[in-house]
Amino acid sequence: MVTILRIRVSLLLLFFFIVTGNACSRKITDTSVRVGYFPNITHAQAVIGMADGTFAAYLGPQIKIKSTLFNAGPSIIEAVFSGDIDIAYVGPSPVINGYVRSGGKALRVIAGVASGGSLFIVRPDSRVKKAADLSGKRIATPQLGNTQDIALRGYIRNCGLKPREKGGTVDILPLRNPDILNLFMRKQIDGAWVPEPWGTRLIKEAGGEVFLDEKTLWKDGRFSSALMIVGTNFLEKHPDLVKRWLAAHVKITRWINQHPKKAKRNVCNQIKALSGVSLPKEVIDDAFSRLEATYDPIIPSLFSYAEMAYHAKFLGNQMPDLSGLVDLRLLNEVLKERSLPLVKVNNK
Repeated sequence: MVTILRIRVSLLLLFFFIVTGNACSRKITDTSVRVGYFPNITHAQAVIGMADGTFAAYLGPQIKIKSTLFNAGPSIIEAVFSGDIDIAYVGPSPVINGYVRSGGKALRVIAGVASGGSLFIVRPDSRVKKAADLSGKRIATPQLGNTQDIALRGYIRNCGLKPREKGGTVDILPLRNPDILNLFMRKQIDGAWVPEPWGTRLIKEAGGEVFLDEKTLWKDGRFSSALMIVGTNFLEKHPDLVKRWLAAHVKITRWINQHPKKAKRNVCNQIKALSGVSLPKEVIDDAFSRLEATYDPIIPSLFSYAEMAYHAKFLGNQMPDLSGLVDLRLLNEVLKERSLPLVKVNNK
């Protein structure tokens, strides 16, 4: 009797371990990382790392990566809000706006992606030689409230000008980048503040000239043009996965800077594969020359963008508290483990 009882207990324990073991196994294998990014050169780390398997290798075979391509920053932020995207590559202004809209709860900046790569291009026959000449002109930006739009509004404000909708004399037109190129060629706009490679395309394909390279407005010529963000819920539940993703991001960033020719070729090939757009070598070369791949979010520039957005009336009637926006703890853990310089955490 005792023997039969022991056998029954042993079988029950075996069944318990099998069931719980399978449950744990399902929990691990069902975990996925949902990432959003743009198929362009300012998101080069995502473009390269998704294609060559670096992110997959760092996360391991049990973690699924589900990627979604986006064309605009606000749509990525909405996807983070809804819980459809865990990690995203996106510009500063949508990030700041999303953080403020969610009361500081929805997302965190965990690394930088790119610095630079933003140009103010004008038509030579528009006779825009100085800031005062922008009065009465039609200037395009990629989207209302996007990073270049905020930069343009901040620039004309510092020059004593206003947008026409605010009682001023500068027409600011939010347009899709392909439409900007088309209207620029048709001489229906006088200029545009755009990210790369669209700035170079306006020069090469439409005969535009550089009125202003945005990096000339920033200390040491460095400012954040793309960031990595994570949904706070995902960060709290899966800090290990976020850290592994950051480790891959750091590796790819360093590889890009160490092998610029290969990086340009890879990005060009992948953009064509993802979007069907084939960029000429000279466009890629010029665009890359104005960009820096980095994992530093260049925090001072984020707060400057926030101030510009506030003055442009995009962030409400009171300057918001952004003290919890940036969380570089996991990034700095990765850097420390690799004996690399840490990224300073400051707001000035």
